Amino acid sequence: MTGPEILAGHAAPLGATFDGDGVNFAVFSQHAEAVTLCLFDEHGTESARLPLPERDGDIWHGRVPGLTPGQLYGLRADGPFAPRDGHRFNPAKLLIDPYARRLTGHPVWHDALMGGAEAPDERDSARFMPKCVVEDPSYDWGRHSAPDWPLEESVIYEAHVKGLTKRFPGADHAGHFLALASDPVLEHLVKLGITAIELLPVQAFLNDRFLIKKGLVNYWGYQTLGFFAPEPRYLSQGRLWEFQYMVARLHSAGIEVILDVVYNHSCEGDENGPTLSFRGLDNRSYYRLHDDKRYYINDTGTGNTLNLEHPMVLRMVMDSLRYWATTMGVDGFRFDLCSTLGRTSNGFDANSAFFKAIRQDPVLAQKKLIAEPWDIGPGGYQLGSYPPPFAEWNDQYRDGVRRFWRGDVGHVPVLADRITGSAGHFDHSGRAPTASVNLLTAHDGYTLTDLVSYVERHNEANGEDNRDGHGENYSDNFGVEGPTDNEEILAARALRRRNMMATLLFSQGTPMILAGDELGNSQMGNNNAYAQDNEIGWIDWENADEEFMAFTRGLISFRKSHPILRQKRYLHSQPRKVDGVPDLFWWRPDGTEMTRADWTNGHLQVLCAELRIASGTPRYAQREEAIYLAFNAGDEVQLTLPGLPDGFRWVRHVDTAQPLTPAEPMGLSLSMAAHSVLALVEEPG
Repeated sequence: MTGPEILAGHAAPLGATFDGDGVNFAVFSQHAEAVTLCLFDEHGTESARLPLPERDGDIWHGRVPGLTPGQLYGLRADGPFAPRDGHRFNPAKLLIDPYARRLTGHPVWHDALMGGAEAPDERDSARFMPKCVVEDPSYDWGRHSAPDWPLEESVIYEAHVKGLTKRFPGADHAGHFLALASDPVLEHLVKLGITAIELLPVQAFLNDRFLIKKGLVNYWGYQTLGFFAPEPRYLSQGRLWEFQYMVARLHSAGIEVILDVVYNHSCEGDENGPTLSFRGLDNRSYYRLHDDKRYYINDTGTGNTLNLEHPMVLRMVMDSLRYWATTMGVDGFRFDLCSTLGRTSNGFDANSAFFKAIRQDPVLAQKKLIAEPWDIGPGGYQLGSYPPPFAEWNDQYRDGVRRFWRGDVGHVPVLADRITGSAGHFDHSGRAPTASVNLLTAHDGYTLTDLVSYVERHNEANGEDNRDGHGENYSDNFGVEGPTDNEEILAARALRRRNMMATLLFSQGTPMILAGDELGNSQMGNNNAYAQDNEIGWIDWENADEEFMAFTRGLISFRKSHPILRQKRYLHSQPRKVDGVPDLFWWRPDGTEMTRADWTNGHLQVLCAELRIASGTPRYAQREEAIYLAFNAGDEVQLTLPGLPDGFRWVRHVDTAQPLTPAEPMGLSLSMAAHSVLALVEEPG
């Protein structure tokens, strides 16, 4: 197969780089014996095979004059097929460049994609593989700049690109990046008051074969195929600028963009999986293997684990993060199964190479970094163990708040810890309460509406006999499973949603709201909609609960207006230098302070807190007097409020039992409705 001339080129940068007069190709493989560049025409027909002529260390490279952006290409690697030694080279398999900036689509499932478990499969896979595309990713960002919200002022909104926009009224390019940049979507996000949108995986990912056989797809995207390429299904025009334009538009609206990224594993599965990229380029380097190197260490539950102890694999992850942070303009990252990224041969290490690399990086250390602090590997649950500047998803917050509002025995002390920043987990190493990313719901689990409507999961549509998804959700259905016309049950469910949303937005830490919760979206009881690219997974805007949406907007506005609710220091009932008054009081409903007996009373269902600016806060940051919060998971109760200095009074701003009531001055005694939340502010008057 003849083709154009290939010259020596350079070992850096990795990937395909257009230089104005040609394209340089560079790829890492420590154990290959040869790496071949395959060029394709616009129809996807292979037109040339060009062995990369140079090797500098473990970087194979070459430069092809005259090539331009838009050129389609792939790679093939020669070397030993010796699974017992960890090698699975197979030149019959076309491979994705790990640094490819764009892919033409997705693999078409065929047995030719398999490299062979014990012996090499000699069928050529090229016609079933997407092709890499040479790109010039430069973008004129104009004069806009990122909002750069501090964490204490942040309200994160977790969303799926397609799920958020597919049914959004008036959104152009529904289901794509450009839809997120459309005026109607931006108007909703701005009006809601969120400061950052956290997108489920948008790096190119695989549709698993077992899902395709069932007529389903990988909807969530936690099976990465290319760490530099945007997911093709979200590009309505097939161009990189679509993502960059989306980011610029969100920034112009004051909204940051955080990406959910999956660097703990790839989509190639275990030894029986396909050979698509990393396995064929250098299996032994890219993956963590058992002593019998035919088999993969599986700390992720997906069949394989990337080997971040290898410097070139770590470099790929760091290069990918920098690319998305700079060229693509994003503001932060949420790391899926982050414990895997910190695991060494000796177990989880908060000072591992990954954490060292990201914390010293002058670009990435300034971004928002959020860990999912667990995986299924040994010692995988690491809530609170991550080094600054990482924040962490706090599942203890989620479960504790759910159980308090469900009425579980003994959860007043749990709620007290959760609303004050989960200090037992995070108050160390100079970490702030904002290190706790507080969530009630997320993509993985029930929506807020389903949390108050179902006791049992209803995942039949996933085709796994309802065995998948969380088994214990600490949910409630108020006596009827699923939809009902019973007005009393509907009112109770609506009140529970208001209580839980108020709890979330009144808590110290960084709140995260699941997209659609603000309008009462339901997934019909499915708590694992990972394969539901349909009405189950798409947000239902047509039946939006406008009252709850307005209530949620009001809560976010209230949080933003009151710095006491979003502090950088913990509240430990310590006297403040400014006035000698403790920064936190725990009150009984009768106005006396909580005792040890009260805290150990498992049947207590009311928690009352008086919060002030934390002790140790610098004088220049002293703002606001006090906020009184009350959470009642039981019957109606009479409250006696703390006395105030002359010239001040308590003003009730939020009462979940009366969500439409305007702010109102109160006396020192008031009745609190059953199953409700109150927020009162000390104000002059």
